[in-house]
Amino acid sequence: MQTMNHWQRIEAALLGEATDRTPIALWRHFPEDDLDVDKLVRHTLEWQRKWDFDLVKFMPPGTYGVEDWGAATAYQGSANGARAVVAPPVRTTEDWLRIRPLDVRQGSYGRQNEALRAAARSLRGAVPILQTVFSPLTTARKLSTDKLFADLRCEPDALEAALRVITDTTIRFALDSLEAGAHGVFFATQLASSRMLTTQEYERFGRRYDLEVFAALRGQAQFNMLHAHGDDIMFDLLATYPVEMFNWHDRLTKPGLEAAAARFPRLLVGGLNEHDTLLRGSEQEIADEVRNAISQTDGRRLMVGPGCVLPVATSDSAIRAVVRAARAPQAQALYA
Repeated sequence: MQTMNHWQRIEAALLGEATDRTPIALWRHFPEDDLDVDKLVRHTLEWQRKWDFDLVKFMPPGTYGVEDWGAATAYQGSANGARAVVAPPVRTTEDWLRIRPLDVRQGSYGRQNEALRAAARSLRGAVPILQTVFSPLTTARKLSTDKLFADLRCEPDALEAALRVITDTTIRFALDSLEAGAHGVFFATQLASSRMLTTQEYERFGRRYDLEVFAALRGQAQFNMLHAHGDDIMFDLLATYPVEMFNWHDRLTKPGLEAAAARFPRLLVGGLNEHDTLLRGSEQEIADEVRNAISQTDGRRLMVGPGCVLPVATSDSAIRAVVRAARAPQAQALYA
């Protein structure tokens, strides 16, 4: 088969057509450096030039969406490189009513699209780039303590007033990211889990606002990826979202790729256990995991990727093992 470029490979995979090789994308945080626009741009470009992945998942600090509302954050050595909220601004029910609209071209929000714009300019459209956007309810959780769950059930009007502001801000930021050069968004939800909420609760406080974001992007984004974080995710509910790609911890929670392929008709992103296999497995075990993912999907409608962000300790040899296995001619030849 003739060699495809990144766009052709993803577009064929989205349609379930044969590709010259299995698409692949891995992503990681760059803690502390991700607070500086120039350093974040440099790391993004170096990462892509080193590995030539089929998609760039832009990696701003995971707390960027709450800092302009007064959240104090810090990197505390998390294995995955993520920052933590150390002083949330919402501690009482009344605090929800103090959440006001933001200018997303200023402050922490503004820095993320400033960095994305510079990275996209250097990449020159050679590879799709997605800006990371958090679901409104995820942002609300990062703004608050566990009181979120009590207010969701006992003081829903106060929470929904804040969610209205957060959703409008999220939409403005997402649209700005497209103007800055993103081809879509990596939309992360961290509460669509039966361990945290009932389906009815997520439909009211999560899905309703999530779909507003996607409605605003309709006709402007070329494709979007949904990331469902955590265990016991509401897969079938999320599978109805208008997205082209679906990413979750498929090695750690149901469904696996084979079952998911029958329940989501577009591109699945996963197959790797970044917490175990990539950190502690041999190169052979890593390659076997990649081949197993390809086997589960018959080599169609799959992009090899992690269930979530790579640990910062992931070695180059582990990444190289993933890349070699995914790009090996025999990996795709079985299903061409």
